[in-house]
Amino acid sequence: MDTDHPRRDALTGTVGCLAAVLGALAGVAIWFPYGRRGLLGAFEGETNPAVLWLGLPVLVLGGTALALTVLAAVRGRRRAALGLLAAVAALAAFGYGFDVLAAPAALRDCGSPC
Repeated sequence: MDTDHPRRDALTGTVGCLAAVLGALAGVAIWFPYGRRGLLGAFEGETNPAVLWLGLPVLVLGGTALALTVLAAVRGRRRAALGLLAAVAALAAFGYGFDVLAAPAALRDCGSPC
């Protein structure tokens, strides 16, 4: 921390916290339509608790990391931005690998037999 500019450091920290909170809220907003359908039984009344204990954390962490990536890139901190971008890519790979980021069954087209 730079002791010569405590107000600038405080402002930078506040902007970072605000970016993290906004990123987390964006992750929740993206998760909400899928999570609501998964928890309340979108497909023949079946629920999918994985959207809560896997999908929500992945999207909240991903939104937070992405917002902090943008903040680091704007501030010119390339190494931090690349590290955070790698974290976002890892979260996206985890989400797609465990089918957390896919649409619920009610949103997918099941073809003509349906």
